[in-house]
Amino acid sequence: MELTSCRVNPFDAIKPERVLAEDELFVIARDKYPVSPGHTLIVVKRAVARFCELSPQEKTRLIHWIDWCINHLQTTLKPSPDGFNVGLNDGTVAGQTVGQLHMHVIPRYHGDVPDPRGGVRFVIPDKAKYWEHAD
Repeated sequence: MELTSCRVNPFDAIKPERVLAEDELFVIARDKYPVSPGHTLIVVKRAVARFCELSPQEKTRLIHWIDWCINHLQTTLKPSPDGFNVGLNDGTVAGQTVGQLHMHVIPRYHGDVPDPRGGVRFVIPDKAKYWEHAD
């Protein structure tokens, strides 16, 4: 499977009403297909597919925007989220389908799944429940 080309940023068409904030490096917008209320994307503006392609300045700014996003969602969403999953799909084998680097910030709520243990570990379900095999 090939990634969608990075030559044209597929996020350039983000509708203005979805944009929460932006600067010269990133745009922060509500996800078009949210998995939970408040699901937000942090999208690098420069044509970059993989995390290793970010400049040191972009990596630093990405952390700033993750912090900003969590604080923003924590204070504006009602009810307030009880936790967050933060992550990116870096490469096709990691599930990346759009060839433009973007970070997901996904609010989590008590009871949104029967057992949230393992969180992002469930990208490989057979390995997720490590606690069942602990000595």
